[in-house]
Amino acid sequence: MGEHVRGGDLDIWVEQVGEGPDVLLIGGLGDTVESWQFQLDGLADRYRLTAFDSRGVGRTAMPSGPVSVEQMADDAAEVLRALGITSAHVAGFSGGSIVSQELALRHPALVRSLVLQSTWPVMDPYMRTWVLFVRWLVEVAPSERAFLEGFYLDIYTPRAHNDGTVAEFIEEVLAFPHKQTTDEVQRYIDALVDYDTSERLGDIKAPTLVLAGGSDATSRPTLCQAVAERIPHARFEVLDGEAHQPFQEVPDRWNALVDSFWRVVEAGWP
Repeated sequence: MGEHVRGGDLDIWVEQVGEGPDVLLIGGLGDTVESWQFQLDGLADRYRLTAFDSRGVGRTAMPSGPVSVEQMADDAAEVLRALGITSAHVAGFSGGSIVSQELALRHPALVRSLVLQSTWPVMDPYMRTWVLFVRWLVEVAPSERAFLEGFYLDIYTPRAHNDGTVAEFIEEVLAFPHKQTTDEVQRYIDALVDYDTSERLGDIKAPTLVLAGGSDATSRPTLCQAVAERIPHARFEVLDGEAHQPFQEVPDRWNALVDSFWRVVEAGWP
């Protein structure tokens, strides 16, 4: 069971499981704690994992005014401090990877290591156009189901669409009671679309693993690699055949990769 913790002027929904070194999981667009279920279930025997609903997502309210990556990074820092966690392995995907980058830049002492899945330093024209497409799609789609079916075409592999995995995900989202409004989705996108960390990534000191889906059509491997090349000593791996969210499609493989990385960090990053 989760609880709200106070972070600045925000009540942030948090769930925590397991025992061991601390891990903070940061989701992407519209993704709640539940998006990390395969990690909460699969890694809790080795780590104490904390996941949370970002501002405007799930059970965390959206304050008035514009949303910024800096605010969301500070929210993540407030979650750690509220729980008495002095340092954690931080894993973020998609928009959550950008928040994770900013967390490591703004609050370096809190970040033991970084795992950045499906990330980028700044959106190139292709990705920016795709994200703006999602921004208007959420407004004009004839139903929530239609939006999800269109959005997920570029998020999950054809394999996941054809074997019923995506259909199951859609039913879970439709049944979830804490809906995100169109305005909240668009404000989150607005915070990310022109965000640029490319000139500051060299300041990140935390051991970093950058992961790309080899078939990701959005934050493509070239964008992920550009992040890895800018962070000193970062490791870069491509999961061949996978799309934007391999931590959900092939969780055992993903969990093994990050577990191996975290074990190296705990043993003393070379």
